[in-house]
Amino acid sequence: MFEREIDETVGFLESDRALEMIAADPYWPKWNGPWWRMVILWELGEHARIPARVVRAMVKAIDGILHEFPFDLTQLPPGRTTRELGCHCALGTMDQVLTACGVDVDRELPWFEPWFERYQMRDGGLNCDESAYLVTDECPSSMVATVPAFEAMLRRGRGEFVDRAAKFLVERELVKGSPTVHNADERASAEQWPLATFPRFYYYDVLRGATALHRYAELVGDRSLEPAPALVRSLAPDGVVRVGRRAWEKWGTWDLDATGTWVRLAKAHTFPLLEVVSQIGAPSEVLTREWQRLSA
Repeated sequence: MFEREIDETVGFLESDRALEMIAADPYWPKWNGPWWRMVILWELGEHARIPARVVRAMVKAIDGILHEFPFDLTQLPPGRTTRELGCHCALGTMDQVLTACGVDVDRELPWFEPWFERYQMRDGGLNCDESAYLVTDECPSSMVATVPAFEAMLRRGRGEFVDRAAKFLVERELVKGSPTVHNADERASAEQWPLATFPRFYYYDVLRGATALHRYAELVGDRSLEPAPALVRSLAPDGVVRVGRRAWEKWGTWDLDATGTWVRLAKAHTFPLLEVVSQIGAPSEVLTREWQRLSA
């Protein structure tokens, strides 16, 4: 399935152009740069086809971004721009991709694990909005920022981070947006979470949260923490998970113009594999298998 589009994606990653783009920036542009092509292959279970030299180039480029998440962007180190910042959802995602590709992330990128631990908020969540960390009268954590980091840390075994993040998901019941003023927009976003999105990249849907919580319940051996069966059933009443939304579609991107200058574009780019796997209403074999594991 999607073999022609997968072959095109792999072919691009095998090109010198892919290495040039990673050297310019590992993350940008969305959604057709090497970062996003690697992620979508991983989500499809095709990570073995990601070229080794692209994996090595990505490790090197990621290690060159800022190893901290400043809360005040006016105080960036000299020569650094906001485009060069990492964020929790991005690093949590790529931690999993690189691990699947055989990279010993904890050895080659040893700052990843303490990053997640350092920026966990008091309720167990994280937020990729740096200003959220300056809020003192409430805890405006984000589901989108939390779950990829939680997934990445789960492979490292049980610890304080994963216990607190799991508690965060349980308290949110997998479906609730932030109750805070600072992150009030998330309550509107939560209305769409029951609709599966694919590829997810770093975005959240209830099935993704349920799968992460299921992994935690298995890790700690506590079935009482499993997602509610009624909630799981509601995600695929006929046993098939269909793509319900394209969470990525409305966002812009940074990209290089013809002069080699980074500019902000209102609409990000796509590529054939992204378009074909994200058709609204289409059954998703990947997500259906994920749902079946929860329903077993």
